[in-house]
Amino acid sequence: MLLLGIDIGTSSIKVAIVDAASSKTLITVQYPDIETPINSIQPNWAEQDPEMWWEHVQQAILKAHASKKYNPLDIQSIGIAYQMHGLVLVDKHQKVLRDSIIWCDSRAVEIGNKAFKNIGEEKCLSHLLNAPGNFTASKLAWVKENEPAIFEKIDKLMLPGDFIAMKFTGSITTSIAALSEGIFWDFKNKAISKDILDYFGFNESIFPLVQDVFSTHGLLHSQSASALGLKEGTPITYKAGDQPNNALSLNVFEPGEVAATAGTSGVIYGVGDTLHYDKASRINQFAHVNYTGELNRLGMLLCINGTGIMNSWAKKWIGDIHDYTQMNMEASTIAIGSEGLQVLPFGNGAERIFNNKIIGAHFLNLNLNQHTASHMYRAIQEGIAFSFRYGLDIMRANGITPSIIRAGNANLFKSTLFTEAFVNALNVPVELYDVDGSVGAAKAGGIGAGIYASSKEAFHHFTPIQTIEPTVSKKYDELYQDWLQSLQKFI
Repeated sequence: MLLLGIDIGTSSIKVAIVDAASSKTLITVQYPDIETPINSIQPNWAEQDPEMWWEHVQQAILKAHASKKYNPLDIQSIGIAYQMHGLVLVDKHQKVLRDSIIWCDSRAVEIGNKAFKNIGEEKCLSHLLNAPGNFTASKLAWVKENEPAIFEKIDKLMLPGDFIAMKFTGSITTSIAALSEGIFWDFKNKAISKDILDYFGFNESIFPLVQDVFSTHGLLHSQSASALGLKEGTPITYKAGDQPNNALSLNVFEPGEVAATAGTSGVIYGVGDTLHYDKASRINQFAHVNYTGELNRLGMLLCINGTGIMNSWAKKWIGDIHDYTQMNMEASTIAIGSEGLQVLPFGNGAERIFNNKIIGAHFLNLNLNQHTASHMYRAIQEGIAFSFRYGLDIMRANGITPSIIRAGNANLFKSTLFTEAFVNALNVPVELYDVDGSVGAAKAGGIGAGIYASSKEAFHHFTPIQTIEPTVSKKYDELYQDWLQSLQKFI
């Protein structure tokens, strides 16, 4: 009995096939091999074509099939993880009305700020647990204000995972978790927010059917089944945003457990059980995958837009090395602290941790007679680690004080240099696991289909491949304080 997991990332699609009985991953693939571009029509805008996601999902599945490591007809469920906060709009024929305004797009910041003030800051925070900010509701309001002809044609709004499930099945559903990440959910009234609907002038009819995260979100129709060599009627049994899904992939379900990821953006995600909010709204609280009306399981999410994308930028444009492994080797030849070179990696739009300010990325103290590309590679990874420390200190002030952090052995955590900088800058051990979002989505699909009786059964064989302890935290703390002093000049 096999499980198919799909992770719709910003830079690529990942697909995994997991054997339910043994919990072994038979194969994981990525498509395309190069990073998918983000369309930036204007400064601080970010869009992608949802139909491109769908094409890449299909190609990724066919690439996995080509391995011949399993029989595609043995796949019994499909789970989907997706980049959070993206706005997808379709008409009554399920035709996409415009490119998706994705998570790192900053055009709606002022719309969200104005809503926060006019609805009432305390009311927003106590009911929505967040300011409307730059989230999906504000993005939809931007479309209403700037593209009224498109807005009038909207039949349903979706998050990216809802859209891919629709392409598989023809059915359109969503969940409380998805609505909460769009800032559409009122946690006190346990309903779609009337305050948001009334303020922005949205009709509740544009929202899909709301279901549990772990439930049947449609059955694979004949057209998709035929094109992909899958069994018609295979259910989509799980959909969740990439960060809650990353936490699930790391077996983070209960209060006090904490996960981290360092891909294009950087995230620390801790689970709690109270309706808590940061008074400055620098971090966010959404419904976790196992949230229900009766069980409070909230994910406190700290997101830093400018982390891994800075490392990716360096690979493309600095020096003549365009390979992460070689970059890491070069960076490792430089002493801790990069001989005074500092990097602020915040060049990917408005940063929530700075109250939605856009401060940009910066190299500081660059000495043209001393610093080389190798210094820059190291300073970038140290700057990213310090940005995580800055964020964790905000979370600590809000009651999240991890004794250990779980992370997948992927993206920046594949760099020994970065992982050691992260552990020492935060002064918290990290457990690394050989898992990724597509594997987690596959297992979650198994939970949703009832193939696993519980999450405990799904993660029965889950053990870390490595634990990294702080060894030079005092040195990194001194460097962090200098870095923080530099940062203060920009925020």
